[in-house]
Amino acid sequence: MSPRARVAVVTGVAAAAAAVAAVGFAVAQTDRHAPIPAEATEPRDGLPPLAIDLGVRTDREAADLRRAQGLYERGDLVAARRLYEAHSSLEARVGRAMTTWPEDTVDLLNRLAGLHPQSPVVQLNLGLALLWANAGGAEDAWRAAADAAPDSQYAVTAGNLLYPQFAPDLPRFVPSESLPPALGKLSADRQLAQLERLAAEGDRLGTLYYGVALQRLGRQQSAGRVLGRLASARPDDAEAQVAAAVARFDKADPAAAFSRLGPLTRRFPKAATVRFHLGLLLLWSGEVEEARRQLRLAQQVDAGSSLAREAGRYLAELRRVGS
Repeated sequence: MSPRARVAVVTGVAAAAAAVAAVGFAVAQTDRHAPIPAEATEPRDGLPPLAIDLGVRTDREAADLRRAQGLYERGDLVAARRLYEAHSSLEARVGRAMTTWPEDTVDLLNRLAGLHPQSPVVQLNLGLALLWANAGGAEDAWRAAADAAPDSQYAVTAGNLLYPQFAPDLPRFVPSESLPPALGKLSADRQLAQLERLAAEGDRLGTLYYGVALQRLGRQQSAGRVLGRLASARPDDAEAQVAAAVARFDKADPAAAFSRLGPLTRRFPKAATVRFHLGLLLLWSGEVEEARRQLRLAQQVDAGSSLAREAGRYLAELRRVGS
């Protein structure tokens, strides 16, 4: 994957294949993150995952850390360590600790956690290292990461680990209109800045896509505030209401989103966006049969719309994988 693709913010919508695969992944994660037997002492095979969020940063350190992570994931720990050692940030120090696996990783991360107990990057990776070491305390570390930075990708990743019955990450709102081509050509950081400006000016589509951009960056709470303001300003706009509801999705309390989204089926009975996103949230929650029903309704209530076609792609993928 190219650096531009890796840091893309809003271009494109979630593919049906990815969403359906996510459900399967969530089922697999239930076993993967099952309680560790008391007799387990040997580390798991391979390297523990490394989770460092750089957002849309394009500075030299961010470039080095992305390159180092690629090396780490390929198993070239020596080359990765050299890049991490060139920087002194907490992200770099966490990366360096992970390259010492399995000898010193847990000890080094525990020391960092003692010095920086409110650091989500430290706590999240400490939990991953503890999991791979078959030691206790992983879930406590993930909760600490989520509590320290609830409006961040670290909290989203911690949620993946704490709630493996859900699909990974969080469902995102899918606008019915495409991103303007001029915006789609911008780099991720410039695209985000432009969308923020459009949202500040009250531009409807710009606000919707700014909310999506924030969701893609793991900033679910920020997205909820932005889209919530749009919904308040446009009470009769089905997409604004749905976007605000989707941004309320929380694995610890999924009812927060469903309680807002469900009643919209009566307020906007002919809006495909309501049924489509209800299906999406159900799919994320593992409720495949009801998700399928809602996606079919999305096709029916507004046949020919972009979201009806998108619902068809999800349904086709569900048939393909036999779900």
